[in-house]
Amino acid sequence: MPARHPDTGTLPRPRPLLTQNRELKAIGVWNWSLPAWAGRLSDGRTFNTCPSAGICRHVCYARQGTYLWPVVRAKHQANLTFVLDDLPGWETAMSREVEAKKFRGAWVRVHDAGDFFSDDYLNAWQRICAAHTDIRFYAYTKEVERFRRLVEPEPPANFLWVYSYGGTQDSALDPAVDRVADVFPDEQAIIDAGWSSQEASDLLAVLGPSLVGIPANRIRAFLKTMAGRRFSQWQAEEDTHRRARRERRTGQAGASHASAA
Repeated sequence: MPARHPDTGTLPRPRPLLTQNRELKAIGVWNWSLPAWAGRLSDGRTFNTCPSAGICRHVCYARQGTYLWPVVRAKHQANLTFVLDDLPGWETAMSREVEAKKFRGAWVRVHDAGDFFSDDYLNAWQRICAAHTDIRFYAYTKEVERFRRLVEPEPPANFLWVYSYGGTQDSALDPAVDRVADVFPDEQAIIDAGWSSQEASDLLAVLGPSLVGIPANRIRAFLKTMAGRRFSQWQAEEDTHRRARRERRTGQAGASHASAA
């Protein structure tokens, strides 16, 4: 566990907050990341940064490979710890960081991993966006209900988002109205479905046609688990199974109650 400050007792804050991987750097995008989905911090606290994750958690790219390297994992956990322990301080630090000259006219992707896990956290990002109109922010999210309440009524003009399938709130999405992204087994499956791929640039997720196709990561185990399905199809199957299990349990409970009576 990192050493705490001898005077304040707090953990050291991560710097810088925004980073760039090779793919995003090529298109001029900076990135903010949290640990993916659920886990335990080094201080023993549990977390869930993706409360509306559904089947996507089974094939999440941010739960394998380089994301598991100790230095990367520690950085993402430090980011989350900062947000959890001192949200106002984190908001101030992020606001100050993006005021640097290099961010003028740039794009910031909010979350390479993780999601808008609370109302307060999402609102903090909205304030950051509204205060820095010379920067463009974008995000993928499965927090449909939260965005409906907090963002859609009056979004910052420089904040774009796309709802991604594979979450527990998929049924609330309407591809005729919402900008949506779905993960497909491969590029050909995207073409066959009549969707537009964002493979050429991640920015196409928010700048291209509203039906956004994402080719699945070429990880053999993940592709086997997907079994040729899109995330939306897989999630719909899972939702159907869950409803059936719930109905069976309810029926069994009702039958037991009737027998006892």
